[in-house]
Amino acid sequence: MKHFVFAILLFSNFSMASPLKSGPMLGHTALRGADIWIETHKPSHATIKYWQKNHKSEAKYLKTFVKSDHYNMHTFKLKGLQPGLNYSYQLWINKIPVHTKDESFSFKTQELWMWRTDPPDFSVLTGSCNFENEESHDRAGTPYGGGYEIFDTLAKQEADMMLWLGDNWYYREVDFDAEQNMIYRASKDKGREFLQPVFSKFANYAIWDDHDFGPDNSGGYFAHKQKSLDIFKNVWANPSYGMPETPGIFTKVRFNDADFFLLDNRYHRSHEKFPDGPDKHMYGQEQLLWLKNQLVASSQPFKIIVGGNQMLNDYHEHEGWDKYRYERDAFIEWLDNTKIEGVVFLSGDKHHTEMLKIKREKAYPLLELTCSPFTSGTHASRLDSELKKPTIIPETLVGEKNFCKLNFNGKRKDRNITFESYNVDGKKLWSKKVKQSELTYSAHEK
Repeated sequence: MKHFVFAILLFSNFSMASPLKSGPMLGHTALRGADIWIETHKPSHATIKYWQKNHKSEAKYLKTFVKSDHYNMHTFKLKGLQPGLNYSYQLWINKIPVHTKDESFSFKTQELWMWRTDPPDFSVLTGSCNFENEESHDRAGTPYGGGYEIFDTLAKQEADMMLWLGDNWYYREVDFDAEQNMIYRASKDKGREFLQPVFSKFANYAIWDDHDFGPDNSGGYFAHKQKSLDIFKNVWANPSYGMPETPGIFTKVRFNDADFFLLDNRYHRSHEKFPDGPDKHMYGQEQLLWLKNQLVASSQPFKIIVGGNQMLNDYHEHEGWDKYRYERDAFIEWLDNTKIEGVVFLSGDKHHTEMLKIKREKAYPLLELTCSPFTSGTHASRLDSELKKPTIIPETLVGEKNFCKLNFNGKRKDRNITFESYNVDGKKLWSKKVKQSELTYSAHEK
């Protein structure tokens, strides 16, 4: 008992002594730059020292004052880096180190492989739906969240990038009924101890879904959507957010030879029950025009379209792009007409994991991986009905808490993606390899 009490006191003293409330989190990592995000307990002076590994004498410094009007959050934009190198960094908040003297955090910049070598092999971790229990504000009954040890398992993975697919925290009724209360949930849940190793180890990117945007199933009519957007832009360290003329969280991430198009399925969204037609939107005309231009411009063999809801499923009752057929079907027709190759869809939200395969005449099939949940309740009771749907790949159906991994490898012009699902303990549940050639028109035109 004495040792147990001592351990609690030690943890308590450590938590109180830490000058950071959350982070550091590695954000967008490019060829010659990297973003490091932090959250302090109060407005503070912050300093970061960074250097190429084994070259500490050449270290550079950045200093800032972390402001309350940015929720005591700040993203350091490290510059002057070189491609494909390992870097270390240390942080001080009000001259108090975030680590001991000899400890440091680390990251690696992306490699400059273009026109030089085969693309690097790399891996992306992903998933959605992280519910962190808070008894005072949760609904009565059995706690909805749990199984947080999944993040310990995630932190032990060998990977380069972490992609959060939405519902990364869950606003409660006490949060979104007044805009000044919304930051409480984002800050509290982002600061959970079990998340920090994941934040510091991988390059983190994120989209949102309804629960980390506002109320359940909410859209562009949510009264506090501008506040929600402001919070998201401060809480994450994506490369960009929307366009000057079109607000939102959508952006593009190039990681080696894959382009990830991170979409915003909430800010411009019409209510699901709004009559279908040209006035009903899930993504909106401007965002989809941006996406189309990005797809046409992309020369990468893999083009991953990332959204919070399922996009290709026509056989379910839940939220999805199928409830916006006028918009969605026109986009799929555009894909067919322009013969964009290498397109794969990635989504979350469903509280189970599955892979869909939609066949097309004289075209490669469209694949969608849905990965969910991290810690939220599962929909295991619905698996039997899911198996009856004609577009599902049956062996990919998972009804327990899990995360997914995308492995990219192979020689240039002969690349592969291997999709995998893992349970809380890190046991591989299934694996499916897709060759680059399977996502081309030439392989299916005969």
